[in-house]
This record gives sequence, C-alpha cells and structure tokens, in this order.
Amino acid sequence: MSFIKTIAMGAAAAAFSLSLAGAAQAADISGAGSSFIYPVFAKWGEAYKKATGIGLNYQSIGSGGGIKQVTAKTVTFGASDKPLDDKYLTDNGMVQFPMIQGGIVMMYNVKGIKPGELVLDGATVEKIYMGDITKWNDPAIQALNKDVKLPNEPIVVVHRSDGSGTTFNFTNYLSKISKDWADKVGSDTAVEWPVGLGAKGSEGVANTVKQTAGAIGYNEYAYVIQNKLGYSRMINKDGKIVSPSLDTFAAAAANADWAGAKNFHVIITDQPGAKSWPIAASTWVIIHKDPQDPAAAAEALKFFAWAYKNGHPEAKALDYVAIPDNVVALIEKSWGEIQHDGKPVYMAN
Repeated sequence: MSFIKTIAMGAAAAAFSLSLAGAAQAADISGAGSSFIYPVFAKWGEAYKKATGIGLNYQSIGSGGGIKQVTAKTVTFGASDKPLDDKYLTDNGMVQFPMIQGGIVMMYNVKGIKPGELVLDGATVEKIYMGDITKWNDPAIQALNKDVKLPNEPIVVVHRSDGSGTTFNFTNYLSKISKDWADKVGSDTAVEWPVGLGAKGSEGVANTVKQTAGAIGYNEYAYVIQNKLGYSRMINKDGKIVSPSLDTFAAAAANADWAGAKNFHVIITDQPGAKSWPIAASTWVIIHKDPQDPAAAAEALKFFAWAYKNGHPEAKALDYVAIPDNVVALIEKSWGEIQHDGKPVYMAN
C-alpha cells in the first residue's frame, strides 16, 4: 500500500492532472471522470510515463463530469462507475468497456470506535441515509454490535454533491435491499438525498468525514485507508459478516457475466456468496467510435492494453480487482469498432 501512504488524496486530483499537464506532449492522453478509479489511474499513469514517455492527464471530476466531457469531445476518454445505456451510446457514437473493479465502503468518524470494529447491514445503512436512524447508539445499530459501546451522539450523514458513479452503485445497492428507498429516492449518479451534507468528489467525502465528528460516508476503499478512517464490516446477501478486502471484492466481481452482457453492462452490487462484499463496483472507459483525433484514441487504447497486461500489481496493492484475461480478450476484440475512415485506430497484439 506504499502508493496510498505517499499520496495526499485531498489534493491528488489537481496535483496529478497538473503535474502531468506541466510536462505535456502532443501525444499525451486526456481523460476525465470517475474518482473511484483515480488512485489506480494515477499509479498506472506514473508507470506508463516511465515506460513510454507518454503522460496521462486525467481529471478526477466524478463520473457525471466525465460523461459530459467525453460526450462533448473535450477529452479523449471518459470514465464512469455507472455504465451508459445502449441508447445513449448509440446516439452519441460511443463504446464502453470495464477497466477495473473494487469495493465501496462505509466509513465513519466515531470516537472510540476502531476501524473494522463496527458491523452494519444494508437495512441499517438505508435507514441512516433515509434519516430514520439519527444516533450512533440507536437500537438497530446496537443490535448488530452487542459488544461495542456506542456513543449517544448524532450521526452526520455525508454524501456526494456531484454526479458520481460511486453514488450510483451505493444507491443501486440501497434500492436492491429496500423497496422504500427504491420508491422514494432511487438510484442514479445524483439523487435527492433525504438528509445529509454534500461533498464534491471522493476526496471531498473522505475529508468531510475525517473532519466531522460523528460522520458516516461511502467511498472507494483506497480513500478510506489513505485517510485512516474507521470503516465498517458488512453483512452480505448470504447473511455473512465480511470485511472489505481484495478477496471479498473479488468474490463479488466473480459473479460478473461480461461475456453475456451487451456493451459490458453489468452491475455487481448485492451479489450472492459467503465471501462477497455487498457494495462492489466497476469502472467503465467510454470512448468515441469515430474519434475526432484518431492518433489520441489509438494512444489511449495502447495505454489501456498496457494497463490490462502490466497493471495487476498496482491494482492489487490498492485493493482493486483486475479484469480477468478472458474478458480483456473480449474487450480488445471490441476495439475493432473504434475506427476512422473505415479502419481501426488501434489493433491489440
């Protein structure tokens, strides 16, 4: 976890983008979107620049912003933790493919409660975010944590304020385990939150929870570890208590049927399995089928091919789940659709 220990994520998005932009070349790769994938993109970008001299200028602005920028063709690719539907892809002449998988974790800042000491389940998290549970010593939380002394303190709910694929997956999970949530709030990159404080980006949510006594929030695991925040174990679909880890994220990801999914549209929240982490998520890359800059698109695909082949150690160190090789083969085959003047812009080896 050396990278997590050395990068300050509160300023990471700006620092990563600006540092690479400062040494930008014409061939540097431009992308924007998901903050969920940012830590591993940053690590991959550093290694790829050392290996090839080509930089990666990636803006961690949230999935919603990334979708807008790639649609407007202001960046070569976008990254989103919510897959685009078939109609949007067709109407805008784009394709998508999965790049990485990982886990969304409930993080907290409660005095006296150590990381991993607290256990939560989906029903309790839903009631907290609905505003029905407002104190840390609520009987519902205490029932899950009989041996933990919970304080009589208010819960400060924190959520994303920007368009976020992390929000999509979190609310998708809540919608699966609660009809009330599905009917009243629903699932999307941005929703009308019943309660809580909004913060921009994964970095913003982590910082807000870290600075706010009694806070709870949801985030990609790397941000939780980096900020040394408390995080809960969860009760999964099979009724088992699981801890966030590469193994439990991988157990959930193992259920993904990429081969049978059109446009690689697979959601992996609330998966069955004794070891499955309940709020697992994927990040998709989005790119135009007929790019206005074919050379830039080819360079981006070359980088993605490199990451699939060489990026497993960095992904594992950050507790991300790499896309399986058999799925990578399907993805690289699909790149044949990305053409200019009737010819593929890049052919994988």
